[in-house]
Amino acid sequence: MTEHDLQNSIRLKLSELGYCVFRVNVGRFKTEDGRWFDTGLPKGFSDLMAVKDGKVYFIEVKTETGKASKEQLNFIAVMRDKYGCVADIARSVEDAVRIVTENRT
Repeated sequence: MTEHDLQNSIRLKLSELGYCVFRVNVGRFKTEDGRWFDTGLPKGFSDLMAVKDGKVYFIEVKTETGKASKEQLNFIAVMRDKYGCVADIARSVEDAVRIVTENRT
């Protein structure tokens, strides 16, 4: 399963569980007419952001062999340690469900 497929599977499952889930694109790319477009989000921002009952969850999606970048690990740490959000890495749909359900306070 590709990371993209896994992200879609996680989005579907969390949506079924009542979460509002956003796929977040980070980076910069060139448009067809040659202009550069920057998403405006910081490097390392998690792949998915889920919201339910006033709580925000940040989920970085990786395959079994995928490795999080230094920026991604830093983003997760800052969201958890500085802002008290739930943020973690999911390598499966089950991981993502665990992230949002075990951290409900």
